[in-house]
Amino acid sequence: MVLSWVWLGMAAVSVVFGLLTGRIEAVSRGALEGAGAAVQLCIAMAGVLCLWSGIMEVMRRCGLAGGLARLLRGPLGLLFPGARGDGEAMEALSANVSANLLGLGNAATPLGLRAARRLHTLSGGGRSASNDLCMLVVLNTASLQLVPATVAGVRTAAGSAAPFDILPAVWVTSVCSVLVGVLAAKLLSRTWR
Repeated sequence: MVLSWVWLGMAAVSVVFGLLTGRIEAVSRGALEGAGAAVQLCIAMAGVLCLWSGIMEVMRRCGLAGGLARLLRGPLGLLFPGARGDGEAMEALSANVSANLLGLGNAATPLGLRAARRLHTLSGGGRSASNDLCMLVVLNTASLQLVPATVAGVRTAAGSAAPFDILPAVWVTSVCSVLVGVLAAKLLSRTWR
């Protein structure tokens, strides 16, 4: 709701200053060009998302995604002690983290929602978030990525000749953000009750 007011305010200020400076046609031309660029970006991103979602589906059908999920169960059991014994929760968590590792944020969202529902049920379904649910939010927000497919898709749509040349920077920053997030979540879970 607040963001709607921010966008409305920005648009209103642009129109007012366009009128005051006599450049309202530049404002309207910029708005139309921006809208056209947004549509082109959406179309380019739809292709990239279809490609990577298809790759994820192939990985799932041939067992690679399941193997990655099984590989992640040990570390995830340490991060989510309340879900360690629940197969459904661990499967949803593993699938969510696997999709995030592959940079498929949009594909990871429904998996994260499924994991969040299961974690909420395991914690008794109260009105406050459990430590495991908070950790899931931290992992989804920080999102360790091996292949930043969405970012590479945006870079490709913007005309980048080498969309994956950002890999080392993505790896370093995502590892740092995940480590800081996990440490903060663990520290706060022990001190804030």
